Amino acid sequence: MLLIARYRILTIWSTIADNDLTHSELPRKRTRIQAQNEARIIRAALDVFSANGYRGATVDQIAEASGMSKANVLYYFNKKQDIYTAVLEQTLSIWLNPLDELNPLGDPIEELWNYALLKLRFSQQEPLASRLFANEILQGAPIIRPFLENELKPLVVGKCRIIQQWIDDGKLAPVAPLHLLFLIWSYTQHYADFAPQIKALDMDDEHTLFNDAQNTLKLILTRGLAP
Repeated sequence: MLLIARYRILTIWSTIADNDLTHSELPRKRTRIQAQNEARIIRAALDVFSANGYRGATVDQIAEASGMSKANVLYYFNKKQDIYTAVLEQTLSIWLNPLDELNPLGDPIEELWNYALLKLRFSQQEPLASRLFANEILQGAPIIRPFLENELKPLVVGKCRIIQQWIDDGKLAPVAPLHLLFLIWSYTQHYADFAPQIKALDMDDEHTLFNDAQNTLKLILTRGLAP
């Protein structure tokens, strides 16, 4: 099951801005046009939130960026926080679904490498989403804390058990599973979250940059995890 589907059935309580508690309603069944318009708003909102932060962004800016009226935007999302949550939900879905699919019956090194590769590609293709998520975490995760505690943690604990079983079976080097995931996350997300620093230090074009990053990570993981 997709994590975004599991996350959206949660009752989302969060504190934001003036620390008022807010409640997001469960999604209604949408038509194709409604789904397209929601996606259009979310894409525009990603640009606006990434440029201005949550507090600096406005619904008017999101409406202008999406080419829709403010009233139309508010038809799909009741308030700015709902748009922000939707942007984060989309990011979490893309990021974490590959981890959810980690196959305990597959080849351990291949499974972990494929997961890391997907994460790296996401940083290349969606750097704004990565940076927005990083900023949410740096702010104390006011919107997605329920997800981190109630959804992400059980998922990670379960996948760490799989990795530990691979280690116990002699299929992987004896590493700490949780810190292995931290390593993959930090390596792959660095290329999005610290893009200005990377551009200042690396003069290569984007294709060469990510090709080198991919080859380096593959070498580290495949050789470093070999039993």
